[in-house]
Amino acid sequence: MKYILVHYLFIGLCLLSCKNSLKSVDTAVYESDNLIVNKISNQTYEHISYLNTKEFGRVPSNGMFVVNEGEVVIFDTPVNNESSLELIEFITKNLKSNITAVIPTHFHEDCVGGLKAFADYGISIYASNKTLELLKEKRNKLYEPINGFNDTLVLNLGKEEIYTKYFGEGHTIDNVIGYFPKDNVVFGGCLIKEIGANKGNLEDANTNDWSKTVEKIKTRYPDVKIVIPGHGNRGGAELFDYTMKLFK
Repeated sequence: MKYILVHYLFIGLCLLSCKNSLKSVDTAVYESDNLIVNKISNQTYEHISYLNTKEFGRVPSNGMFVVNEGEVVIFDTPVNNESSLELIEFITKNLKSNITAVIPTHFHEDCVGGLKAFADYGISIYASNKTLELLKEKRNKLYEPINGFNDTLVLNLGKEEIYTKYFGEGHTIDNVIGYFPKDNVVFGGCLIKEIGANKGNLEDANTNDWSKTVEKIKTRYPDVKIVIPGHGNRGGAELFDYTMKLFK
């Protein structure tokens, strides 16, 4: 009997240790007044910066970057050049890695506000052709070097691949998502809502198609482990379900 109790106690401690080790991956590795960087899995990080808005106040805005074999791909810039410079310096100096690409997931300021900082460093910018058109039309912003793509972009990240894909209209007509298969992480940007969020900024939205677009993403990535929304707390596939319900 004593042996059985000790045995189960040992198993419980092992499970607790495993649970804690998994939690330790979710770690804040940089924090300032303008920028937070969280490590959320083996090679994937979340960056958070703050957009000042009239309607919603100071809004935390999420982005993602992935590090592999000394190379980095970033989804969405921080909201301005100042916080973008902080991110560039953190990656190059602290992580000692080379940023090979930055990809805005749509044309709004919380995705493109720091493009100039990346362009000034000679970092390649990739954006969907829809985003490029909207940047010219609505924001009068384009920075070189820049590369357009249609529905899908696949970039090498060391020996791994990282994907950008367009599934349809929702928050905007140009919103794309990012996916890193090795960590099974989807960066949904503003197309995906955190649990409990309201509908938010609908100025450029297609609310009729939004739910159908997210359903396509869920079908494509049914076993995703981590989903990062454009604003608020990340989660898993339940963020797809919540967003679909919100816009049905």
